[in-house]
Amino acid sequence: MVIIRDRMKTYQKVLCLAGSDSSGGAGVQADLKTISALGCYGMTVITALTSQNTQGVTAIYAVPPDFVEAQMTTVIEDMSADSVKIGMLYSSEIIQVVCDLLQKYDLQNVVLDPVMASQSGRQLLQEDAIILVKSLLLPQVDLLMPNLPEAEILLGRRIQGEDAIKKAACDLSRMGCDNIMIKGGHLEGLDTTDWLYLGKPDRFIRFQGSRVKTVNDHGTGCTLSSAVASFLAKGLALEDAVRSAKIYITEALQAGAAYTIGKGRGPVHHFYKYW
Repeated sequence: MVIIRDRMKTYQKVLCLAGSDSSGGAGVQADLKTISALGCYGMTVITALTSQNTQGVTAIYAVPPDFVEAQMTTVIEDMSADSVKIGMLYSSEIIQVVCDLLQKYDLQNVVLDPVMASQSGRQLLQEDAIILVKSLLLPQVDLLMPNLPEAEILLGRRIQGEDAIKKAACDLSRMGCDNIMIKGGHLEGLDTTDWLYLGKPDRFIRFQGSRVKTVNDHGTGCTLSSAVASFLAKGLALEDAVRSAKIYITEALQAGAAYTIGKGRGPVHHFYKYW
């Protein structure tokens, strides 16, 4: 049988660099579920193994940097990628490896969810690594997606109120990443608001919606950023990709609210459109 490759279909490919979540609700497991649910093909570079469940993280094992490099190189040289989602990187050594390879392979549509701590408060990014995130990684990223506490850590100051959030987005953009999305889920109130700053046109887009009443919100940041990367891989413009991803995470939260799993905060329902 002769296979004529240029006549065959292909996938929109998303490469995920993230930690593994043994409970399946966040990390690379949430990434793959999201990417698959949105019709793309997910590939992984695992940066750390975590022992965790719905109640929290109990242990972390960082993958050796040379093995992170081996995973990333092996996948890219054979399969390439239409977009990249970066989550938990954990150490400065891993960040250095990732930055070198992003530059070497000139990867596009890079989305960074700067995972710094778990929902239960466990530190997922070493202190010395934050400096490299700002100096080396951000200039190679197309969209940075911090929540408010993460934005405060990156800027070294408190952020309170909408004016302060907008100023924070502009200041983060000056670190080298043109586009910033600050997630407002940590704010109190019946509504949730995220702010997307597009650096080149110097424009803000406000995404506001009703807060979903649920305890199943484990992995929402991973899911949202993977959804954005998936829509970018499918060819959507950044603003449209974010808008579509926001619809997906909202509906996944709504569907997941009806389920119970574990004794703590469960996951969203990634495959709500199918079952």
